[in-house]
Amino acid sequence: MSITTLDKHTALVVIDMQKGIVALPTAHPVGPVIERVATLVKAFRAAGRPVVLVNVAGRAPGRTQQLNNFTPPPDWAVLIPELDRQPGDHLVTKLQLGAFVGTSLEQFLRRGNITQIVLCGIATSIGVESTARQAFDMGFSIAFATDAMTDLNAEAHDNSQQRIFPRLGELGTVAELQTLLA
Repeated sequence: MSITTLDKHTALVVIDMQKGIVALPTAHPVGPVIERVATLVKAFRAAGRPVVLVNVAGRAPGRTQQLNNFTPPPDWAVLIPELDRQPGDHLVTKLQLGAFVGTSLEQFLRRGNITQIVLCGIATSIGVESTARQAFDMGFSIAFATDAMTDLNAEAHDNSQQRIFPRLGELGTVAELQTLLA
């Protein structure tokens, strides 16, 4: 469903826009995605709405399988400078695919009376979709900034945007979301 409105109490949740993730080969050029995410972050701040910056810094405790024998470089989890992290932003560091389990995200949103989240970031079918499914189960309204996300796999990205996201919330472009924020 196309975006129709933003709740009075809406927060932006930016998924995994960090040095290690944006350096991976993505289905869409990452530069324009970074620009649109940064534009949305600025728009939310200008509207006085909360911004949540999520990064991933490992994997869930107890996992024993080696995923491609990958050892991240030291700056893997550092947020990209284009986000221009501000003191008022809420930082969530996760070890899971979604941003809710084992983090302060739900508590932060509930204490702020947040009823809706706008999601963007990388990867569409992993961090964004996992967070969306968790948010949906918790009763949050969800909007997706469809042009401010990409995936490592084009088919996975398209599946999330065409089949999964319309069942969980509303979809809009950064330009449409900026209009609703104004």
